[in-house]
Amino acid sequence: MTLLILGASGHLGGELCRQARAAGSTVVGTYLRAPGASDVDWWPLDLRDPAAVRSVVEKARPSTVLNAAYAYHDWATTADGAASVALACAELGVGLVHVSSDVVHGGRSAPYPDDEPPAPVTPYGAAKAAAETAVRVTHPGAAIVRTSLIVGDEHSQAVALCLDLLTGRREGAFFTDEIRCPVHVADLAAALLELAGSGYAGRLNVAGPRAVSRAELGALVARRYGLDPAAVRTATLAGSGLVRPGELRLDVSRAAGLLRTRLRPVDEIL
Repeated sequence: MTLLILGASGHLGGELCRQARAAGSTVVGTYLRAPGASDVDWWPLDLRDPAAVRSVVEKARPSTVLNAAYAYHDWATTADGAASVALACAELGVGLVHVSSDVVHGGRSAPYPDDEPPAPVTPYGAAKAAAETAVRVTHPGAAIVRTSLIVGDEHSQAVALCLDLLTGRREGAFFTDEIRCPVHVADLAAALLELAGSGYAGRLNVAGPRAVSRAELGALVARRYGLDPAAVRTATLAGSGLVRPGELRLDVSRAAGLLRTRLRPVDEIL
């Protein structure tokens, strides 16, 4: 296959490039500020420019586009950019795998099924929900993958944050009531590449099968890097005054039955 990977210079995008190249695919990777280290064909792209988005998709002529690009504080990139990608892919007859997030949900104790309608409580969650809506309406054949915290080595954002808190490089605490379903970057990338060649359409939860609190994740990271788990300072999200979802548990039973890729629990990963 020829794959166009948007956001290829990021953590997930770089792993997508590595695995796709290893599988023999031709890969075009886009970046905003600087290309990554993977041996791919690098093209600059600003998702805020709809004409540039269409031009890149048209020139690359991929069989599938994997959109792993986002900007946490930028609606134009995360929401409007995803809409431009979906429109270009639909008009040019190109497959699309769009990476979404569990933060499209508002938080509750019961697991969220794949087709749960979004109910975000943060600006970023609202941007990701708007992106999903645009993709569903514009490109009904696209796969929309909702995932959770992406972990890996110390270069992954979630693990790096834990290490910063554990070593005092950053002030803060690990919340005992903020629950997520961490997934290894390699597992997520493998699942996305499977979907790129499967013809799957619609939403799909792809995350780790075990839900853990931020405090539990901090303890796992501490042990993984030889630090004292007792250094994990805890607090509650409910008492912090922050407005963000507490419990985000994704039901991954559909993905487990559909994919060859095994989604490993976080305690096995770390």
